[in-house]
Amino acid sequence: MDIVNQDKIEDSTERKILEASKRIFQRKGMYGARMQEIADEAGISKALLHYYFRSKDKLFDAVFQDAAKSFFSKIRELINVDKPLFEKIEYFVEQYLVLLMQNTFIPAFIITEVHQNPDRIKNMFLESGVNPGLIFSNEVNAAIEKGVIRPIDPRQLIINIVGLCVFPIAARPIIKTILNQSDDEFVNFIEVRKRELANFIINAIKVH
Repeated sequence: MDIVNQDKIEDSTERKILEASKRIFQRKGMYGARMQEIADEAGISKALLHYYFRSKDKLFDAVFQDAAKSFFSKIRELINVDKPLFEKIEYFVEQYLVLLMQNTFIPAFIITEVHQNPDRIKNMFLESGVNPGLIFSNEVNAAIEKGVIRPIDPRQLIINIVGLCVFPIAARPIIKTILNQSDDEFVNFIEVRKRELANFIINAIKVH
């Protein structure tokens, strides 16, 4: 077997492992997942899994890094969409919740990293080109000048939006327990929240 084909096989196997790991981490979290479960999900032996990733920590780290690339890229795309402020808020809330539901392990991991390795998260933001201080700033300032919304710091607005989106995902086990929800009911709950949350935010800043 030539080197090129061998590299393709290794890339394919690693991708298979990352995708399988992501599914397991989504369902069970970092601490609930087991290497044997991940190997079974990927359709490989546990020995081969350990050949690629020596520990669950290294595997989780690789899964996060892989997911974070598309995650932050998507956030940048959401921020730069050309829409009026209220439409942009509706679009951002809906698509951000979709993104979070596709990567439910990311919020908890980021919260942990903020305490343990804050520079790493800071560098991810810098490398992604996402500047929280500038998000919605042009649209907000223009809407304030026109008297469409009450004066508000754009930074406060984006932190409010992100916080209200992230909390239900990060606290999913607690929310499901409190509201006595099944997995499907929680998904439906988030679907409704996409509309309710956008309306709540817009009504909070809108001049009536």
